Amino acid sequence: MDKSDKKIQDLIKKEISRQRDGLILIPSENYASLAVLATMATPLGNKYSEGYPGKRYYGGNKFIDEIEKIAIERAKKLFGAEHANVQPHSGSQANAAVYLALLKPGEKILGFDLASGGHLTHGSPINFSGVFYNFAFYGLDKKTELIDYDEVEKIALEFKPKLIIASTTSYSRQLDFEKFSKIAKKVNAYLIGDIAHIAGLIVAGEHPRPFPYCDVVTSTTHKTLRGPRGGLILCKKELADKIDKAVFPGIQGGPFEHVIAAKAVCFFEAARPEFKKYQRQVVLNASAMAEEFKKQDIKIISNGTDNHMMVLDISKLSDNSKFIQEELEKLGIYVNRNSIPNDPRPPYNPSGIRVGTPAITSRGLGEKESTVCARLVAEFIKNPDDEKIKERVRLTVKNLVKEFPIYAR
Repeated sequence: MDKSDKKIQDLIKKEISRQRDGLILIPSENYASLAVLATMATPLGNKYSEGYPGKRYYGGNKFIDEIEKIAIERAKKLFGAEHANVQPHSGSQANAAVYLALLKPGEKILGFDLASGGHLTHGSPINFSGVFYNFAFYGLDKKTELIDYDEVEKIALEFKPKLIIASTTSYSRQLDFEKFSKIAKKVNAYLIGDIAHIAGLIVAGEHPRPFPYCDVVTSTTHKTLRGPRGGLILCKKELADKIDKAVFPGIQGGPFEHVIAAKAVCFFEAARPEFKKYQRQVVLNASAMAEEFKKQDIKIISNGTDNHMMVLDISKLSDNSKFIQEELEKLGIYVNRNSIPNDPRPPYNPSGIRVGTPAITSRGLGEKESTVCARLVAEFIKNPDDEKIKERVRLTVKNLVKEFPIYAR
């Protein structure tokens, strides 16, 4: 970096310090390895590489092609996929490409309701998906707060979608891809598995795999996968040409080859035995947090977790999740406010708080420390004006980040 640009340099330093000095409980955030970060900060980003390996529109892609081919092969092997496209800039771009490849504007998609655990790209009316396609939604059973697959089938038979999405953005239980597949086959629909949140868990065997049940799988490469911010599409070989054409030239131009190289590094790291140990600890830590929240009488949507996250229903304790999020941030704990099923409150200030364990597990925190984190959050939610509790939270965070450092100075 040009040292004369002091403003940006100082802000980067401050952000690094923020990440080092706080406990990140946001489930969609993680700490990428230094190898991943270093790969992104290379001159690979200088190269224009429209097209695919061996079929570029620009010259000078000899080494870029080799890097992208390695990323593709590693992704296929990691997820047991027949085809991989590593060019999507994000998970949202990946979903957009799949819709473009398999559907015409206005055709029907059955998605997961946003407040129940779905994503904006699964049909939100303020998102491109809800604007260009005709969506119906499945949610959670009102009593169990679990996906009711009989109800999903009933909706599918009535709605007759051309595509069904099996996904989780804030759903804390496992997805049954086999059951989704049976439903999709009954209505002759494609099945997409959006595994952006659970990709790392799937690789490590901590969540059922989407193949061979899904026709297409989309993902991000950060979150539990602990790579660079980016997207990924995996699919059956008969859909490969459609998917590739939808990514380029369909929705994107030149790919970010420095990020694709970082994805290759991420896939390399995810194939190591220690990555499995990490993911196992992520799940154990989340389970420990859930048990502590229950002890603290904080309601958890779906009554627990099978993965890396959970959504806390704080509607009986606070009517201002935005305030809770912002005040915890001042104390060094980062969470994100989140809607709950049938939430009467607006999305900007909903009734829930979403927490997860990928980032704190990357720091080395275990079940004991995860329990402490949950206790701190619970005590603050119940007593947001208690200065003694605030000071205890602040001091405990300071001690934990010192004991479990990340990105050593």
